[in-house]
Amino acid sequence: MKKRVLSGMRPTGPLHLGHLLGALDNWRLMQETHECFFMVADLHALMGEYENPALIRQNSIEMVIDWLACGIDPKKSSIFIQSQIPEHAELALILGMLTPLGWLERNPTYKEQLREIEGRDLTTFGFLGYPVLQAADILLYKAHQVPVGEDQLSHLELTREIVRRFKFLYKKDVFPEPEALLTKQARILGLDRRKMSKSYGNAVNLSDSEEVFNKKISSMITDPARVKLTDPGHPDQCNVYSYTQIFADAGKVKEVYDWCTAAKKGCTDCKKELASVMNHGRIREIREKRMTFAKDEALVRDILREGEKKASEVAKKTMAEVKELLHLVAD
Repeated sequence: MKKRVLSGMRPTGPLHLGHLLGALDNWRLMQETHECFFMVADLHALMGEYENPALIRQNSIEMVIDWLACGIDPKKSSIFIQSQIPEHAELALILGMLTPLGWLERNPTYKEQLREIEGRDLTTFGFLGYPVLQAADILLYKAHQVPVGEDQLSHLELTREIVRRFKFLYKKDVFPEPEALLTKQARILGLDRRKMSKSYGNAVNLSDSEEVFNKKISSMITDPARVKLTDPGHPDQCNVYSYTQIFADAGKVKEVYDWCTAAKKGCTDCKKELASVMNHGRIREIREKRMTFAKDEALVRDILREGEKKASEVAKKTMAEVKELLHLVAD
């Protein structure tokens, strides 16, 4: 039997190249080897956007369109919206009853975001307890593995602690302890060499038109040490070259390296070459698929309904087992 995987994203805005390389490419491969449940985490989005939730619904649809364009196949994976499966909230409430407050208060991400995020009041019960909802998401489907980066291991460990506490209290193995499925992530920086993020305004979005895409590539910061056209370049310090390494074939990468280090072409030429490579390769394929799905939103909603049906079957079975164990079922 294939091991089951649960993963998701919050619909807080357009997806960008970082999402493609850091998650979606891994999901696309994973669906060939695992039983995959991919979730639009709109309840998690509401934790930060509860004061202005107007865009969550449309962001959810747009995000699923991005997933489909990047190769997530509804015939191989269950794609669904979290809030449409009420058992997520139900199990989160039950798990919240038994999760010690200290476990949540020591969460490093919670403390970090309280310090760094401005303009929103995150001192809420929901935000403090989001790791419990995250645990419920995973455990509802009895996921064996969760794809994470190394920086997210502490989040998953809290889920594992909740599983152990549940077993200790109720003397039964209901949930497997989910294992980390460490994924390889191609590192890609934003246009300004900082982490790619919509909040920085430095992201190349999967939904960008070719015109917008070309404009963004032309604005990229290049080799800071190359002042004049006649100065030899330093490709390993250049963000444009790092993109080239990801999206171009080996021959083109070598060609760019040679002309840069020998000062045969300038940075403007290099950006044009990069835009051409990307527009005629994987990015064009994604853009064309995305346009097809965007024109048929009814099909996207049908895909979600089918995914929600599959997710609901698993979720209801798990909750029935939990309620029986906790004596929440009427005689």
